[in-house]
Amino acid sequence: MSNYKTETKCIQSGYEPGNGEARVLPIYQSTTFRYTSSEQMGRLFDLEESGYFYTRLQNPTNDAVAAKICDLEGGVAAMLTSSGQAANFYAIMNIVEAGDHIVCASALYGGTYNLYAHTIKKMGVEATFVDPECTQEELDAAFQENTKAVFGETIANPALVVLDLEKFANAAHAHGVPFIVDNTFATPINCRPFEWGADIVTHSTTKYMDGHAACVGGAIVDSGNFDWEVHKEKFPGLTTPDETYHGIVYTEKFGKGAYITKATAQLMRDLGSIQSPQNAFLLNIGLETLHLRVPRHCENAVKVAEYLKNHEKVAWVRCPSLPGDKYYDLAQKYMPNGTCGVITFGLKGGRDAAVEMMDRLKMVAIVTHVADARSCVLHPASHTHRQMNDKELVEAGVQPDLIRFSVGIENIEDIIADVEQALR
Repeated sequence: MSNYKTETKCIQSGYEPGNGEARVLPIYQSTTFRYTSSEQMGRLFDLEESGYFYTRLQNPTNDAVAAKICDLEGGVAAMLTSSGQAANFYAIMNIVEAGDHIVCASALYGGTYNLYAHTIKKMGVEATFVDPECTQEELDAAFQENTKAVFGETIANPALVVLDLEKFANAAHAHGVPFIVDNTFATPINCRPFEWGADIVTHSTTKYMDGHAACVGGAIVDSGNFDWEVHKEKFPGLTTPDETYHGIVYTEKFGKGAYITKATAQLMRDLGSIQSPQNAFLLNIGLETLHLRVPRHCENAVKVAEYLKNHEKVAWVRCPSLPGDKYYDLAQKYMPNGTCGVITFGLKGGRDAAVEMMDRLKMVAIVTHVADARSCVLHPASHTHRQMNDKELVEAGVQPDLIRFSVGIENIEDIIADVEQALR
């Protein structure tokens, strides 16, 4: 981890060219890497030596970008994945086996909820979902003997629930398991979950980190703080010999790098989901302006929320950075400089009015995306959360009339003018 300030890390971390080397991070657009010694190639395959031999496992472009994200979050090791969904899948599957159990905050992105509620269930891993506002006693009651992790989102998409990070971290650690946090919406510009007790952080880099809707990607960052050896009976994949690599024990051989090394050497080896070097290159360009864009997103979002709150046709507005919001106090605790550029609201005319208003927008686009430079809207109940039943929608904090508004970095007067004409 460098000693640079966050703004400098966005630009300088991850890649340091030597004399005569490219000033800009190169794209290593190659599937393979040449060696003159068969013995050295063998050592790479046995994890006895670090280096590059096949891009599905590691690539210099990807590693440089992962190192930058790792530095921004204050971690010890990181990896890129092909999407945020892949990151959340790997983050859990790296430490669970069939017959295990996880605890999740129920306010999650719809795809993540479906991943944990249904997909990994088919693999023998059960999930218990708890209300983010549950008491400590209710949270403790969700744990089982076979619980292996706790998962939540810093700011839930699209419910905009701000998670009480310390409460969930304390519960996870009291039960001897890591706390995994998806920090996509806040980004390390506004929140660094490791400072509040999180052990592992994931990102959909597709969102603010890329910032331009140019490339899909994900990332996993390990804090290095969770001691797998203290709870070795819970995590045999990390603390007992891996016969697929001649019996190496990850915690013994790689120390604080054990978690990411295992995720790369096992999951990426067997399942793929690598981010392409071209996408990693584009992601790095986005990261270089992350510290400039995020404050503008947050500033614009608060102004739009204030406008909507005073509009006669608007029934309700949620913006955690807006005084009076249900999660304002938690937002001030964990993200005093801003939360994100996403707000939600509903109209007095209900679901039909929401759909009609969205159809009348001109500059603001209806897209299945969020958190890039351009303002956009979505109706989650009809789109991203369409596969969830009414009960699951309520648990995820998604009302039928909810409009998710990702406020971009255009001129605020133009954004509000478009919303005004659509409402009118």
